[in-house]
Amino acid sequence: MEIQIGNKGRMTLPLKLRMMLGIKEGDTLTIEVTSKGILLKPMGASSKELWGAAKLDKVEIQEIEEALGKES
Repeated sequence: MEIQIGNKGRMTLPLKLRMMLGIKEGDTLTIEVTSKGILLKPMGASSKELWGAAKLDKVEIQEIEEALGKES
């Protein structure tokens, strides 16, 4: 696969490649220089994207204390 670098140093990853790797607009990639060339790797999900992903029920202080072995 070949791509060209634009006048501002930008490159466009082909849609097929982005879809295959799950890369979407706004995603961040890391760039590593290796002995074989340049390696682009998608970053993992950011804390901003993950915030609120875990749906937890409200817990009472008494439940926490009981779980820790403390009794009121």
